[in-house]
Amino acid sequence: MKSASCLFIALSAVCVSLAIAEAQDPLPSWNDTAPKKAILEFVEKVTKEGSPNFVPPEERIATFDNDGTLWCEQPMYFQLLFALDRVKALAPQHPDWKTKEPFASLLKGDVMGALAGGERTMLEIIIVTHAGMTTAEFEQIVKDWIATAKHPKFKRPYIECVYQPMIELLAYLRANGFKTFIVSGGGIEFMRPWTEKVYGIPPEQVVGSSIKTKYEWRDGKPVLMRLPEMNFIDDKTGKPVGINSHIGRRPIAAFGNSDGDQQMLEWTHAGSGARLMMLVHHDDATREFAYGAESKIGTFSDALMAEAKKNSWTIIGMKNDWTKIFAFE
Repeated sequence: MKSASCLFIALSAVCVSLAIAEAQDPLPSWNDTAPKKAILEFVEKVTKEGSPNFVPPEERIATFDNDGTLWCEQPMYFQLLFALDRVKALAPQHPDWKTKEPFASLLKGDVMGALAGGERTMLEIIIVTHAGMTTAEFEQIVKDWIATAKHPKFKRPYIECVYQPMIELLAYLRANGFKTFIVSGGGIEFMRPWTEKVYGIPPEQVVGSSIKTKYEWRDGKPVLMRLPEMNFIDDKTGKPVGINSHIGRRPIAAFGNSDGDQQMLEWTHAGSGARLMMLVHHDDATREFAYGAESKIGTFSDALMAEAKKNSWTIIGMKNDWTKIFAFE
């Protein structure tokens, strides 16, 4: 009996020790590899008063790309999947789409054929399916879709296909006085209805692409109508422009995953003092997807890899640096 009691006490002590260790670790879904160490060291440097690298809270700005950095982006951008569902819903109002490309191919189920035109075709589909309504009407459509649509591989809502390590990172940065922003090529009004619930990032801290809107009166009330015309594309060289116009401060930390994020990391790197630039590399085909230079979605080119190495930007490898990718694992 005495040995059994001792064993029970020993096991209890181990369990308590593990629980304490987990509670003390702000990034439990990260392996103890170089990226985690870089994050912890950077935060300690910029938040320790008296340190030569100390940054006051109002200047602790961290920017995050969304697609492929905070949530999954394969087999194609989620906003594009939303647009494809909108094409099906709107098709009865547009009988000409049966013979008009790219809509004819989409309605026949030939998505890859429809998207062969590249970015111009994607923009055409998004503009047509996202305009002709008020901002309030569009917000509700997004909320309805995001609450019901599911990822084709994981069979879960898209807002569950977010990266648990990045959720922990967002919380850790905010706990240390950072303000976290999304800076994405995705639509600003597509993201704003759900980012606060999913990431803890409020609408006013979301920077994204936008279409033009027009103030007018409808049924005795003022509304903002969404027009079929692009206003701003928040990608590549547009990201530093978007940061400057929406945030007004240069970030001290920036996180991306593709060629579209290079200029945001360059802009962050160019500032003075301590800086942290990180790129998520999708190299885990088992738990998520493996892709890079050859992919048209979330392209991580050899040139970007070379730029990252030259500038000592940290590469986060999903396979080796994350103990889990999604919370549902």
